[in-house]
Amino acid sequence: MTATERVEAINAARHTLIQAATGLVVIGGIVFTAQGLWYTAQTLDTARQAQLTTEQGQITDRYTNAVGQLASRTVDVRLGGIYALERLAKDSTRDHQTIYDVLAAFVREHDPTPTAKPPATPATDIQAVLTVIGRRNTQEDTSQIDLQGIRIPGARLTSANLTWTMLLDASLTDASMSGVILTDADLGRADLTGANLINATLTSVDLFGADLSRADLSGADLTDAGLTVATLTHTDLVATTLTGAKLTGAKLIDANLTGANLRGADLTDADLAGANLTKADLRGIIGMTEQDIRRQARVDSTTRF
Repeated sequence: MTATERVEAINAARHTLIQAATGLVVIGGIVFTAQGLWYTAQTLDTARQAQLTTEQGQITDRYTNAVGQLASRTVDVRLGGIYALERLAKDSTRDHQTIYDVLAAFVREHDPTPTAKPPATPATDIQAVLTVIGRRNTQEDTSQIDLQGIRIPGARLTSANLTWTMLLDASLTDASMSGVILTDADLGRADLTGANLINATLTSVDLFGADLSRADLSGADLTDAGLTVATLTHTDLVATTLTGAKLTGAKLIDANLTGANLRGADLTDADLAGANLTKADLRGIIGMTEQDIRRQARVDSTTRF
């Protein structure tokens, strides 16, 4: 090997060693960086868990304080607890059902007893709970509300959202419920005598045995509603939508059904004595013939059979 070749071989060996050393440094840097990133991730995860624990502790404290306020003898303090629970329901999705269970129980436990003469209007705190329940966003909050058997005459529920609400055996006489949403609600045997239900949404609602005497349901939507053996004596049902409604055995004595849409409704054994069915749409009804209806109700040339 000549002197020139020896020099070139030495230089090549040096270059290879430098490259190898550089590679080791790079690999070492990568390993060190990866370890640093793993440590950072672990630290962030620990911090996140600690934050969640702190937040849950704060929510628990807020819930405990709010529930405690409901037991106060001072109405202002109780109101504070009611609105604190509403705020908490918005902040903690997983606690929706629990919070509304507490609020519904508050109404059930504080409405007038059956032996007491109910006031003309609900107490301030009871009305506050009804307002809170009625303005929940049912697209985000699917809580089921149990108000079974409540006695709240004169309740103010205008435009309230009471979807999926259990109101079985409830007494809401003379209640203001125009524009209320009662989709899929259970109002079986409920007393809605004299209630204002103008433009109410009662689609698929269960009104089995309910008393709607003197109620105003003008413009209400009762599509697919169940009104079996319901009492609708002297009820105003002008322009009401009752498409497919089950009115089996319902008492519609002297009810005003002018312009009502009863297409496909089940009128088996319904009592239509004196009912006003002028301009009503009765096409496709079942359970009664045109002759049966003409014998009982008021119809004219505008009534469609």
